[in-house]
Amino acid sequence: MNALTPGGKIDTARQIKPVKVAVLTISDTRDEESDTSGHVLAERVKGAGHELVDKAIVRDDIMEIRAKIEAWVASGFVEAIITTGGTGITGRDVTPEAVRPMFDKEIDGFSVVFHMVSYQSVGLSTLQSRALAGIVKGVFVFCLPGSNGAVKDGWDKVISAQLDSRHGPCNMVELMPRLMET
Repeated sequence: MNALTPGGKIDTARQIKPVKVAVLTISDTRDEESDTSGHVLAERVKGAGHELVDKAIVRDDIMEIRAKIEAWVASGFVEAIITTGGTGITGRDVTPEAVRPMFDKEIDGFSVVFHMVSYQSVGLSTLQSRALAGIVKGVFVFCLPGSNGAVKDGWDKVISAQLDSRHGPCNMVELMPRLMET
């Protein structure tokens, strides 16, 4: 095992607790047909045994992004939201500006680990991503870049294990009942 090989393991003797996940694509140019990263993510979510409760596309617009996330959080039917797109450094990339102020708590380590994983795939190009994650009123929100490769790396190598109730030594699913504690 080297420094970039993650610890932990999946206990396949246990049954997975499905998480209710919504996928949000943030793009001014994609529609349902051309939303390849959203489709990749949705298929991976379902393939991992989770429930895809909704999938949507919104423009790179702070108010539209916030409105969709707020609606899903308020619905009570979503436990995790994964966004794809809008995390870059161009003028139209506004996902972090839209989502970060919504966080009750930011999950700082997500960005660190995502960049470690991404560096293995795209090298220093990972510097162009502002991937982030946090908790909004008891709902996990993960914001990934819009490329298929970034979505695969983010889901396969970071998010999937933490949303798998069988992953040890710990996972985010076991924390869900306690996220709104005071």
